[in-house]
Amino acid sequence: MKVFSYTITDPLGMHARPAGLFVKEAAHYNSKIEIVKGDKKADGKRILGVMGLAVKCGEEVVITIDGTDEDEALETLERFMKENL
Repeated sequence: MKVFSYTITDPLGMHARPAGLFVKEAAHYNSKIEIVKGDKKADGKRILGVMGLAVKCGEEVVITIDGTDEDEALETLERFMKENL
């Protein structure tokens, strides 16, 4: 299992566009991908779950990746977060 945390810097938070793009990226991998904000968890491959976290600017999320392609998924999703959020 791979884990990384990221603090959202986008002034609008994790709004619809980047959340949708994140889900699209996550869907490329067989690994289970989960986003955690505080005591809430969401499946990283489901847009409604990701949007339901209501992540705002300055809040930290923890992303866990568990599966056969977790190394590749970690690299891609971590880069995505830095470039888009």
